[in-house]
Amino acid sequence: MLQQTQVSTVIPYFERFMQSYPTVESLAAAELDEVLHHWTGLGYYARARNLHKTAQIVRDQLKGQFPDNVTGLIELPGIGRSTAGAISSIAFKNQATILDGNVKRVLARFSATEGWPGKSAVVEKLWLIAETYTPHKRIADYTQAMMDLGATLCTRSSPNCEHCPLMEGCKAFKQGNPQGYPGKKPKKKLPVKTTCFLIIKNSDGALLLEQNPPTGLWGGLWVFPQCESQEQLEKTCLKLGIEANSQQVEDVKRHTFSHFHLDYQPVQISIDNSAIKASQIAEGSNQVWYNPQNPLSLGMPAPIKALLQKHF
Repeated sequence: MLQQTQVSTVIPYFERFMQSYPTVESLAAAELDEVLHHWTGLGYYARARNLHKTAQIVRDQLKGQFPDNVTGLIELPGIGRSTAGAISSIAFKNQATILDGNVKRVLARFSATEGWPGKSAVVEKLWLIAETYTPHKRIADYTQAMMDLGATLCTRSSPNCEHCPLMEGCKAFKQGNPQGYPGKKPKKKLPVKTTCFLIIKNSDGALLLEQNPPTGLWGGLWVFPQCESQEQLEKTCLKLGIEANSQQVEDVKRHTFSHFHLDYQPVQISIDNSAIKASQIAEGSNQVWYNPQNPLSLGMPAPIKALLQKHF
């Protein structure tokens, strides 16, 4: 769930994305590389891939008609129970329940439900509470109001209880402990993974990029070739069919995901075009020579984009 400061940061990126694809048809017709490129800056690239898949399903299988009910919506890629409820209630005015992060916090405090909502027993209890309070009338207004309440008043660290319309019935407020709900996620030390990014530059100033498989970390995005450690640099270059004129190892940098840290070490490698073995490296389906002076519209993760901006 995004914090208020994070939301203000990503809004320009999301507005740019929506301007690029104002309709389901325009999104469905776009190439995935282009979609991922326009999604740059928003993170969670699986969301962009799912949006693209959903648009194509709506166009090709559902005759352009978006499902209006929760059952149909959750069949689409990337749409879960709460998102389906939000779409059904706000877009189609159907009675449907939501339970996003903001609503979980509001209901956990209002009912003084203990425990971390990441646990199945706790979240199921909150779903029951959410369903109990979901009205039959003005469902779109109620849904939007609940999300806005958690985003603006019933915030995580500094809830503005004095201005909250639910104050009188809120059990956490009566206890004088709204910050105690919902329960916090148990702390867990994140593991650290390491890699080397090979910034391979040819005589024309172009850089070698490779496209990741569709699934997994940074699925479908373009990155520099990688190896696990400096000891594997020579072996990796041989595998790519290149011979380095020079190489420069830079300081290790860290990028943190939700479930691990990635420590990556950029390594600049210069090569002559004549030293490239055409039989081993070419512009195939998952490799391209990228010229920063004439950039292609490719989806790249933040660390790769930052390295490109730093060096060029």
